[in-house]
Amino acid sequence: MKLTIERATFLKALAHVQSVVERRNTIPILANVLLDGKNGSLTLSATDMDLAINETVPAETAQEGSTTAPAHTLYDIVRKLPDGAQVEIETDAAAGQMLIRAGRSKFNLATLPVEDFPTMSGGDMPHSFTLEAEDLRTLVDRTRFAVSTEETRYYLNGIFLHAADQDGTNVLRAVATDGHRLARVQLPMPDGGAGIPGVIVPRKAIGELRKLIEETTDPIEIALSDTRIRMTFDDAVLTSKLIDGTFPDYERVIPKDNDKILTVDRGAFAQAVDRVSTISSEKSRAIKLAVSPGQLTLSATSAENGSASEELEVSYDETEIEIGFNSRYLLDITAQIENDNAEFVLADASSPTIVRDSGDESALYVLMPMRV
Repeated sequence: MKLTIERATFLKALAHVQSVVERRNTIPILANVLLDGKNGSLTLSATDMDLAINETVPAETAQEGSTTAPAHTLYDIVRKLPDGAQVEIETDAAAGQMLIRAGRSKFNLATLPVEDFPTMSGGDMPHSFTLEAEDLRTLVDRTRFAVSTEETRYYLNGIFLHAADQDGTNVLRAVATDGHRLARVQLPMPDGGAGIPGVIVPRKAIGELRKLIEETTDPIEIALSDTRIRMTFDDAVLTSKLIDGTFPDYERVIPKDNDKILTVDRGAFAQAVDRVSTISSEKSRAIKLAVSPGQLTLSATSAENGSASEELEVSYDETEIEIGFNSRYLLDITAQIENDNAEFVLADASSPTIVRDSGDESALYVLMPMRV
């Protein structure tokens, strides 16, 4: 293989694929990125056997061919090359070496046989539909903060994507929960999505996908089976295994009888929570909300730091209530609300609270209270 590629183009693609590669690998080939140069393009591929990313970028291919090279080392080399550099790549299959040249810099990297690189076949994916990039970003951004990181409850370590019925309308719904908070966001069901199975997309796949779609405006093709998901857009393809587990019946967690509605300015509320929580202990991050008609008092106390309180004017005309929350969770949820006002739908001090965007019914959040 012999080719020339522009540094910025190469770096961007390498940044995407190398982040899939685990830093510690017992299988040497999994530490490498597969480079395949042909027809005026270079395709980069990386996998950890659960997740694979392929990205194709333009390159001047003087001689077609393919090789594998250490992903993180290659990324570091290209990252440190000067802006605007033309990167020349040449392989010597007999010596098992790849030569990288840019200006006066020259690097030799050891390669591994292309035949050893595992291919992660998608298999038959009977369900497919297309989502606008902005819609997919919304689904991911407004739910992934609630994904659990607790490995023992592995079925919560991803976003549950499924078809649902909302008042007689078919919707595509994304749900995430860690047992302390729940995020549920939905969109009108895209064409072709009506019969999709409920699938749990792993946390790592969600993180890599979000980086890949940061700047894209092209629609994203999503193909699904019971065990895998494939997302195709621009010149990239992400394929991931799905979590083999059953997502809990989250509808049972969403309270139906909460009747006390508190409406508060989202920005002022978030700032007040942030200020008052400075006092709360690092471990619990507890903050108390005392609600009375027209007024909300936020307070925190800790044996080490003292106490803090702040008052806000709110829209509320029900009975007084005091309820405690984890301040970090409150900030995470209010960060997802796009309109000026946040609505808290309360029952009592020990029941889950619903939080929603006052002007947007597509998103709903549930927060468990805590003792303070």
